[in-house]
Amino acid sequence: MEITSPFTMIVFIVLVCVGAGVINNYIKMKADRENGAANQDELESMRRDIARLTERVRVLETIATDKDERLRDEIRRLA
Repeated sequence: MEITSPFTMIVFIVLVCVGAGVINNYIKMKADRENGAANQDELESMRRDIARLTERVRVLETIATDKDERLRDEIRRLA
């Protein structure tokens, strides 16, 4: 096979394109894997924040409902 034949050139171009595509996909996959690890850390941080905020909401609900209950009891005692 001669390198100057059109068939050889076409095969060579196709091989280069396929190889470039494989390398491109490998690089993207590697970057996604690294981002995935970073996203897991961020996800865990967000889960901790949600748990903390949920607990704060529970406390605020308790405070809000306790005041109403105490106020009702005091009004009943005064009446």
